[in-house]
Amino acid sequence: MKRRARVAALFTFLAGAALSAGQNPPAPANPSQQPPPPQGPTFRVRVDYVEVDVVVTDQQGNLVRDLKKEDFQVLEDGKPQSINTFTLVNIPIDRPDRPLFQADPIEPDVKSNEQPFDGRIYVMVIDDYHTNFGRTQRVKLAAKQFIEQRLAANDLMAIVHTFGPSDASQEFTSNKRLLLAAVDRTQGRKLKSATANRTDEYYRNRDFRQTGDPVNDPEDAERAFNARSTLDTLRQVSDWFASVRGRRKTILFVSEGIDYDINEVIAPTGSNHLGASMILDSTRDVIASATRANVSIYGIDPRGLTDLGDESIEIGAFPDDTSTGIGTSSLHNELRLSQDSLRVLSDETGGFAVVNRNDFSTAYQRIVQDNSTYYVLAYYPPDPRPGRLHKIDVRVTRPGLTVRARKAYMTPKKTEPAKTSAKDTRTPEVREALDSPLPISGLGMSVFAAPFKGNPPNASVLLGVELRGRDLRMSQNDQLQISYFAIDAQGKVRGGNTDSLTMNLKPETRTRIADNGVRMLNRLELPPGRYQLRVAAHDGGGGNIGSVLYDLSVPDFMKAPISMSGVTLTSMASSARPTVRPDEQLKMVLPASPVGNRTFPQNDEIALFAEIYDNSASTPHKIDITSTVTTDEGKVLFKADDERDSSELGGRSGGYGYSAKIPLKDIAPGRYVLTVSARSRVNPNPTAERQVRITVGNPK
Repeated sequence: MKRRARVAALFTFLAGAALSAGQNPPAPANPSQQPPPPQGPTFRVRVDYVEVDVVVTDQQGNLVRDLKKEDFQVLEDGKPQSINTFTLVNIPIDRPDRPLFQADPIEPDVKSNEQPFDGRIYVMVIDDYHTNFGRTQRVKLAAKQFIEQRLAANDLMAIVHTFGPSDASQEFTSNKRLLLAAVDRTQGRKLKSATANRTDEYYRNRDFRQTGDPVNDPEDAERAFNARSTLDTLRQVSDWFASVRGRRKTILFVSEGIDYDINEVIAPTGSNHLGASMILDSTRDVIASATRANVSIYGIDPRGLTDLGDESIEIGAFPDDTSTGIGTSSLHNELRLSQDSLRVLSDETGGFAVVNRNDFSTAYQRIVQDNSTYYVLAYYPPDPRPGRLHKIDVRVTRPGLTVRARKAYMTPKKTEPAKTSAKDTRTPEVREALDSPLPISGLGMSVFAAPFKGNPPNASVLLGVELRGRDLRMSQNDQLQISYFAIDAQGKVRGGNTDSLTMNLKPETRTRIADNGVRMLNRLELPPGRYQLRVAAHDGGGGNIGSVLYDLSVPDFMKAPISMSGVTLTSMASSARPTVRPDEQLKMVLPASPVGNRTFPQNDEIALFAEIYDNSASTPHKIDITSTVTTDEGKVLFKADDERDSSELGGRSGGYGYSAKIPLKDIAPGRYVLTVSARSRVNPNPTAERQVRITVGNPK
């Protein structure tokens, strides 16, 4: 797939702008009467103010956190500007929720937007075009080190590859397992160095060349194409990032640098080196896009300190003819130019380049600090005409401090609003929420999903959406719209629906929803694979809007010897929330509708249901199924065992329905791990397991 299509696939439904709960500020005719932009980090669609993220450090490199609005000066094209908004952003670093008895955190089976997004947002661009195949593993290690050690539980990251299949990339997620898997799909395909190619060319043609004839790189055109492709990817990601406002946005550019000599803009007679001017233009376009979008690029060279040993091995002996310009100096010049490309992209956009270092830990810590504590300044531009490039200079009055911020911005060009199909019944608010890369918290909601075996090759995925009652107005004839769809690894939409509810409710029902919220259940038919569920809800009466992103993995239930569906839970206390559309398939196996709530009072009882799928039924055997509730230290407080026989399936592949009830009266309030596991007695005793984080609270 072409590079443009790959990027489009990753951001298929992220091309729209992020949403804010409020409306855009009007643009008064008199600039002096303009209202101040909103305080604090927020996310907006079309705005008419200029936003600048500023990182300030002292002489020891420590972040400076005590500056005031009066300590800053902003100059646009050399003229001082009035700062309308000044905010110090200080983002916490949340640790993953990991039980002490296991190494990895438990992936949540419920996602909620009830806490507004308060993390960092990164796009990691892995440059396969400029990664030496033999150093692919080093690139993976450098990328994984950031994800494993520096990505906090409250952060979001997407991964884009400059080359590879469309499913190599990863949509925005905080799930480290998915991000690491995307890193593992890196395929280094950097061309042999131009010096090595020219050396080969010299020896191939030395008996025929005349003194002074240029020695060309036969892969020069492909080298230029690769460089432009990588820069176009960076530009497209930067353009998309412009939709997120009020928060520092970061591109982690993992690359050995642009592999093309841009110094020789005018090629001499006979030379095929014709791409320098186009690559310079592409570099300027990236910087313009990044500065316009207020995006910081951090170039990360995974080679670390290098003596060019890998490149030198490719060259047996340099030509004796020094007029060719081929030698150790040209090899080192390639290294310098590639690293300079990382420095330029980083320095011009407010980031910094990580080059010539083997220890990435300190640099990664600085990147996290840059994106955790910074100032956001906003001012109204004196020249709002679209498509104009303006220089920005941010200064502080306190001496001895270093300021890093973007150095320019371009006013957005006028764009026509996207056309929508007449068949699209979604409200504009819902469409924008589904396009947002960040969850929106105006309407509190929780989403849970559980895949079950369906009609092959599809699975039947139970999707539950629970809305917070106090966020709904529920006046007579108010409309509540809930919309959802799944995006697969190729960026294609797989299933979805939009439901509209008219809130003509009895007084007692309205009171019950206000106190407990409301639940809606649906089913999605999806083939095995990796998906992101995007769910949005809009209260047309009160105007509140909410959205949630949910990472879903659908197993191939027909392939593994033994596998397990998702685990559904319910309880008497949780069933107080009314369900608009109960699930017909679970009515007979659960005492109430499945719930997304994972906090239960101590005087409650949990009922669970799962299905175990057995593809080894041709051999008579038994299946052991166990449910446990375990403390974080690994102490088992509850255990229920069950045994099933393959004879129940009549010698065919099939599934066993499994139910269990867990009384909580003897379990002290606290955090626990609920585990459902199944083990086949057929050698080599394959197992399947699901874990759910639950909390036991005080009795009600």
